[in-house]
Amino acid sequence: ICFVVTKSFLLTCCLPIFLMGMRYYFSRKVILHYLDCALHTDMSDIEQYYMKPPGSCFWVAVLDGNVVGIVAARGNEEDNTVELRRMSVDSNYRGKGIAKALGRKVLEFAMLNNYSSVVLGTTAVKMAAHKLYESLGFKHMGVVEHYALPGMTRSLLERMFFQLRYHRYRLQLREE
Repeated sequence: ICFVVTKSFLLTCCLPIFLMGMRYYFSRKVILHYLDCALHTDMSDIEQYYMKPPGSCFWVAVLDGNVVGIVAARGNEEDNTVELRRMSVDSNYRGKGIAKALGRKVLEFAMLNNYSSVVLGTTAVKMAAHKLYESLGFKHMGVVEHYALPGMTRSLLERMFFQLRYHRYRLQLREE
């Protein structure tokens, strides 16, 4: 279509490069804003957000003296659920069962604290993350299209070049 409209091979060849560059720019911008937001909220004071509130906790996986993974649990008394949050494993240590062990730790915590279910939300695009949650017993509850991360401006260009799907999962531990 570009060539038909412009009659220019140069412009036709440059358009995909330009579009990929815009996609990269907006993806990077959104992710950096999200990380900045996380580092200035719960991750700036883990003790206050995850260690002090009742029904919440934070775990760190250490291997050979190195931090290789983290996960948090945040209790919600209103609906008797605990949210699995901030699960992350260093890319050099993925595929070694660390994420599964961290997930099991949250499930154990939820059972010990008599929560009825564990919930989580993820924007992960890698199928391995979704398979991990399902292997832990979580059921996929739905997808929110065009999800906005904290820090996103939702400008027209941002919406054109960066879109996320937010997947919700739930693991029912016992009936209420």
